[in-house]
Amino acid sequence: MSNPSSDFPHWIQQQLGRVEQALSDWVGRDAPHALGEAMRYAVLDGGKRLRPLLVLAACEATDGLQSAALRAACSVELIHAYSLVHDDMPCMDNDVLRRGKPTVHVAYGEASALLAGDALQALAFELLTPDASEEDIPSAMQATLCRLLARAAGSHGMAGGQAIDLASVGVALTRPELQRMHALKTGALLQASVVMGAACSNASSATHTALQQYGAAIGLAFQVVDDILDVTADSQTLGKTAGKDAANDKPTYVSLLGLDASRAYARQLHEEAVQALQASGLERTDTLRALADLVIERAF
Repeated sequence: MSNPSSDFPHWIQQQLGRVEQALSDWVGRDAPHALGEAMRYAVLDGGKRLRPLLVLAACEATDGLQSAALRAACSVELIHAYSLVHDDMPCMDNDVLRRGKPTVHVAYGEASALLAGDALQALAFELLTPDASEEDIPSAMQATLCRLLARAAGSHGMAGGQAIDLASVGVALTRPELQRMHALKTGALLQASVVMGAACSNASSATHTALQQYGAAIGLAFQVVDDILDVTADSQTLGKTAGKDAANDKPTYVSLLGLDASRAYARQLHEEAVQALQASGLERTDTLRALADLVIERAF
């Protein structure tokens, strides 16, 4: 693995500041008070913000439109946040801890949690379609970003993967079946983050293909690392309930491959991501490389 540039921590701090300010400005301000409060609780003051960082890094690497990328970054994070709110509810994973604090349905009740998730999902697409008085973002770019996000969030992506996950409790999945589940449930939105950042530019089709491959490798690596951390880290470190997958008899890479083999697979996926960047034809990929390192280093 590489040593991230000395500028990388500064870049992260700067971009996180942009994202946090934009989310604070855009989330729940005009909603009815109780709903807005639950929406802001679900989104603000927590989370790694990996998906927004991937959007912004891909946009920078391809010399894209920064104003569009910031909206895309926040939109991806809103979809991610809504999915966590719904996944944590009693009808799904029934979890009580997220990002180091009580889950939304614990703090605000199930009905408010359901509505907050619904509203966050709708807001994600509203942010991607500003009128000319807000941002000068080409309509074709807006449409492309909406399609990419919708596909990654729906039955061909996150929601489809979650459906497979719910149907797989107590089931011994094969490795290809497990990989497909996670490629949809977790990987699709991470991959979309990279592709949406590139979609804010006029990057070549070859560059887009390489970045899709990078995003696919990072998306799957993130889930492998999550499975590793579920059995090696405690709840305080994770910010969510540790050991939940094993307790619920869910198939994971660790349960299928074992801990050492899962770590080896994470390293392999990291290498695939690096190779994709090398094939992208882009000159400035240091930030994307450093983000790939961060994904993997959580498990080692």
